[in-house]
Amino acid sequence: MSLIAAENICVRLGGAEVLHDVSIHLDAGEIVTILGPNGSGKSTLLRALLGMVPVAHGRVTRAEGLRLGYVPQKLHVDRTMPLTARRFLSLPDRHGRAETDAALARVGVPEVADRPMAGLSGGQFQRVLLARALLQRPQVLILDEPTQGLDQPGEAAFYRLIEEVRRDTGAGVLMVSHDLHVVMSASDRVICLNGHVCCEGTPRVVSNAPEYRALFGLGTQGALALYQHVHDHDHDHDHGHGHDHAHPHHHPEPSHRHEHDHA
Repeated sequence: MSLIAAENICVRLGGAEVLHDVSIHLDAGEIVTILGPNGSGKSTLLRALLGMVPVAHGRVTRAEGLRLGYVPQKLHVDRTMPLTARRFLSLPDRHGRAETDAALARVGVPEVADRPMAGLSGGQFQRVLLARALLQRPQVLILDEPTQGLDQPGEAAFYRLIEEVRRDTGAGVLMVSHDLHVVMSASDRVICLNGHVCCEGTPRVVSNAPEYRALFGLGTQGALALYQHVHDHDHDHDHGHGHDHAHPHHHPEPSHRHEHDHA
């Protein structure tokens, strides 16, 4: 059984159907990324999985007793409030100093413990949000555009951290992102969403799918081709640890849904 799944869900917001007949699942130990243009329903899908918005049709299922960690897309912190990172980690659940310090060290920012949240850089802030999610000891980690506002080195470093978390904890990771080429290197499966699931599969399969190209254009292929070339080269010298063989949860066959024309 999957840790969390949506089965043929439809979601309406303000009378408009935002998601139509969407089915996805997440298993333990895999990283699944949802890509899609603005307004495609990505964040709404995450909120539906979390139970934050109701579904009009279909159903969401979660494993019994499932522990969830959530990193939101945006979190406003009042700059006049002297809220330190350590104190933030104890909201709403209290955590001891040793536990919060260990969480900050885990995500690579032990030095920010006593700094005000409002004074952190974008990358530090996102890592503190991740530390807060990890304190829940999640079996499923859900991230909504976690690298928004970071530069490319910051994005790559954050995704490497997510891969380490998956490796060390065995948690399933579901994230929404717009970082096409970086995401491709971090994901076991990619789901292209535009109100419905357009295509789904391994990064290599999805990047070559016509539905993907219709959504994102051919201009993204250069970055993806560069990633694939570099990764294929690394694979030849990494004794079998290339992307397509590194994790046991790949689903090599794509599924294509053709209800709508995106040309």
